[in-house]
Amino acid sequence: MNLDKAIVFDLGGVLIDWDPRYLFRKMFNDEADIEYFLKNVCTSEWNSRQDGGYPLAQATADKLAEFPEFDPYIRAFYGRWLEMIHGSVEDTVEIFRELKDAGYYIAALSNWSAETFPLVRNSYEFFNWFEEIVLSGEEKQLKPAPDIYHTLLKRINRHAEECVFIDDSFDNIVTAKSLGFTGIHFQSPQQLRKDLEAAEIL
Repeated sequence: MNLDKAIVFDLGGVLIDWDPRYLFRKMFNDEADIEYFLKNVCTSEWNSRQDGGYPLAQATADKLAEFPEFDPYIRAFYGRWLEMIHGSVEDTVEIFRELKDAGYYIAALSNWSAETFPLVRNSYEFFNWFEEIVLSGEEKQLKPAPDIYHTLLKRINRHAEECVFIDDSFDNIVTAKSLGFTGIHFQSPQQLRKDLEAAEIL
């Protein structure tokens, strides 16, 4: 094990199973309608703006003015946001537990709204295991732009070369590697475990 390394986790898609489809399958009768809505109305780009600090209420009002015919669905996006979470990714949480028990310094770097994160902050014990949590919504900075990575490094007092960064977004990993992080593109807990073992982290 290389305990000199700090481990940095992304949250959504790695430790938390978040997907707006969990909610909208309760509201739409057809998967094609869900995909249309998420690609053309409440898009990932739109949601990312709120992850960067744009107010949820204003974002909802903006979208209602643009697509009044989708009123109940737009209101539900943040009004029923908790229904987009299908719990934690337990196999990844177990890896986190092993790393923590081994003595690693562990931080989080996530694109997450400062308004929605408090809704789940106390629902999962592992949030308390982090030494530091850096959220885009609080910093008004978004991955994959480099600024938030620099904010993280200052906060944890580390150089990029001292950190292993785990994220399910390939673009986020590309930035991390360009800055000097060891990057692991998360695709499954099983693959993550293998990559950590290959890097002699686990």
